Amino acid sequence: MAKTRTAFFCSSCGAQSPKWIGKCSSCGEWNTYVEEVVQRAETGVNTGFQVKKASTPTLITEVVLSGENRIDTANNELNRVLGGGLVPGSVVLVGGEPGIGKSTLMLQVALTIRNQKVLYVSGEESEQQIRMRAERLGMGRNECYILTETATNEILGHIAKLNPGIVIIDSIQTLTSDNIDASAGSISQIRETASELQRFAKTVNVPVILIGHITKEGTLAGPKLLEHMVDTVLQFEGDRNYGYRILRSVKNRFGSTSELGIYEMQSSGLREVSNPSEILITQHEEPVSGTAVAATIEGLRPMLIETQALVSSAAYGTPQRSCTGFDTRRLNMLLAVLEKRSGFKLGVKDVFLNIAGGLRVEDPATDLAVVAAVLSSNIDIPISSKTTFAAEVGLSGEIRPVTRVEQRVSEAEKLGFDAIMISRLNLKAAKSVAKTIKVMPVSKIEDVFRLLFG
Repeated sequence: MAKTRTAFFCSSCGAQSPKWIGKCSSCGEWNTYVEEVVQRAETGVNTGFQVKKASTPTLITEVVLSGENRIDTANNELNRVLGGGLVPGSVVLVGGEPGIGKSTLMLQVALTIRNQKVLYVSGEESEQQIRMRAERLGMGRNECYILTETATNEILGHIAKLNPGIVIIDSIQTLTSDNIDASAGSISQIRETASELQRFAKTVNVPVILIGHITKEGTLAGPKLLEHMVDTVLQFEGDRNYGYRILRSVKNRFGSTSELGIYEMQSSGLREVSNPSEILITQHEEPVSGTAVAATIEGLRPMLIETQALVSSAAYGTPQRSCTGFDTRRLNMLLAVLEKRSGFKLGVKDVFLNIAGGLRVEDPATDLAVVAAVLSSNIDIPISSKTTFAAEVGLSGEIRPVTRVEQRVSEAEKLGFDAIMISRLNLKAAKSVAKTIKVMPVSKIEDVFRLLFG
């Protein structure tokens, strides 16, 4: 038997050191090194699966592409974020706050997927608890098997016998490997168990979905190496005060990282929101000043969101600038442009901005809607609820063009908007798709103010 050996690991980035050090040389964090036992067994653990062939160097032009298609998860929002479905042999990591709905989403996928044998491995809940949740979600005709186990050698043994098409692990922080003499959830255990599951996925060509916890700072728990090992990292987020959840792609080797999926949390599970504009545009009984609708694009999906602004006199001397769902620095830039280039005296006023629905946007095309909402609140004159905006605002006060304006115009027209305000440089592309909607080209902020308020 080999002698027990310990090492020190950084709890922030996973870097290893033979002795304790105060500052991590990799990530620069202080007092993050913890001691863990890293003794390896002399004999390998029987994982229950065999390597198909020995690895040999192959000329890239001689590599034979398999005809395997992506696996349809029967969940359109998840398919969109993944880039069209699960890739055989891929490892997907799903992270999110406790209680946000990670386990519900994955169990819902396991219960609704067709023509696939799914193994749902839980290290946190009993079989009875999972069955209770499955009944609430609605169990149809499916091949979903439940396994309550935390030892990876036992899990891989059951996988070899069952031969599933998809494996879901809930969660990676609860697994332990016999190769490492450390407690579950430690850095070395997470790294070793994830490595074993990755080798299994690549060898047998079966996709593995890992559910992961996050820290109080909002990052995925465990070493940063975990995110480098997997093929796809999905972030499941949302505000507890809202019933809506957003699934973002942080890393994706097989698709775009700019896609997002939107769900609504209900008593019967997560409902897919195919038309995000229904939750992002507030229906007002009477016209309200300070609101403007922006035509944005997230990934390949056009959506219309409502921006709400409130401009009031500074009550405490120093004006406040506060944003929810929008970059505060960009708001400060837009306010400086309005004051310097257009003469609007906003420097002595409080400005509050909110993106309705709890969504966070980074599309520059939202600039014009933000400017319109601020001007509307400043003079207390409402903007028509049938007008939308899609343009970027430059530092010199010019209205700049945005990409894919055709999709923005088509989406606004489909949702019944009467007019869309865009940059004059986008006029030709917008008119090529506009049928019933009125296109309003502008080149400066003064043109925006004149067309909206006369």
